[in-house]
Amino acid sequence: MSSLVVCIDRGAVVAGTAGETPVVGERAVRSLVTAVGLDDPENSRVNCLLEGLRLTRERRDEGEEPVLAVVSAPDESVDSDRAIARQIDDLLADHPVESAVVVTDNAADERLVHVIESRVRVDGVSRVVVRQARDLESTYYLLKQFLADEQLRATVLVPVGLFLLALPILVAVQNVTVALATIASVAGLFLLYKGLGVDAALAVLAGGVRDGLYTGRVSIVTTVVAAGLALVGIVAGVISATPLAAETSALTTAMAFLFDSVPWLAIAALTASVGRALDEWLRNARVGNAALNLPFVVVAVAFVVRGFAAYFLERADVIEPLTVPPMALGIVSVQEFAITSDIRLVAFVVAGVCISLLGVGVAARLGDRLAVESSAESS
Repeated sequence: MSSLVVCIDRGAVVAGTAGETPVVGERAVRSLVTAVGLDDPENSRVNCLLEGLRLTRERRDEGEEPVLAVVSAPDESVDSDRAIARQIDDLLADHPVESAVVVTDNAADERLVHVIESRVRVDGVSRVVVRQARDLESTYYLLKQFLADEQLRATVLVPVGLFLLALPILVAVQNVTVALATIASVAGLFLLYKGLGVDAALAVLAGGVRDGLYTGRVSIVTTVVAAGLALVGIVAGVISATPLAAETSALTTAMAFLFDSVPWLAIAALTASVGRALDEWLRNARVGNAALNLPFVVVAVAFVVRGFAAYFLERADVIEPLTVPPMALGIVSVQEFAITSDIRLVAFVVAGVCISLLGVGVAARLGDRLAVESSAESS
């Protein structure tokens, strides 16, 4: 049984390389594959010709007598289709076959199948689809996995959809500039929210608060109180620094903010640290050295920061020098005198260092005593 394996080329690729069509025979087609591939390695016609060679080999292995041929035309016009029809007629005249298999590399060439089918029985059509590059395939599968992941869809597609819905509404209410600025700001906040892991931190915080409420932790209450005190301190600092912003330097304004806010912030930190220490004592019947030392560190830092803030403010004539009122202790009397800014700074720094050292000593002694008592009770 003889059959025809015909490769269709519309575009003058084969005709321009071979010079004369149809090209008949496996040896001639192999030479044509090499020539076309060397001229343009990215041309899909090379794969079409190779598919023709593969089908010819398969049919020969099945006991048939295949005839491989390549027909070509310069373009997709009617005259080109008639030229291909004449080439098919010549092939059938020279090689009487009973059936044919058509090989193409695109849907446009398949329109010529009916031309061939009107002259010989067509058993099949093989369209060669070239595999995409690895990067493109990887991108496709990554997109497929992305669309299958519910969490990723909610993280990416939902915000994009909301932005696209909000854009026309904002454009209708405001102008385009305001709409784009709003969208960009919200997008930036969302990226920072995800990039900095704020969502994870909030989830951990919410879980800690929930567990604290269920277990009755004292630190929950003290933390809320500390947050309120810190807010009071920030407001007090802003109120104190605002009148100076237009009259003095940025450094003086910052020092004014610290001078009035540090006491409140220190009390807030003390409240939170005491709550943490109480929780640790209630949970473990002992308090670690770090929890015992933390209140002293807070007070020491507050003294040092307030001392430096007072020094700069006094040098800038924002606050008055510290004045000691007159005192009388028996036969000893002290007249009123003012403490200079340098002595005031040294006094605050020395006080901070002493408080810090006192905290280290208290934490070491009390921590060791609590540890001994805890071990004695456990034994």
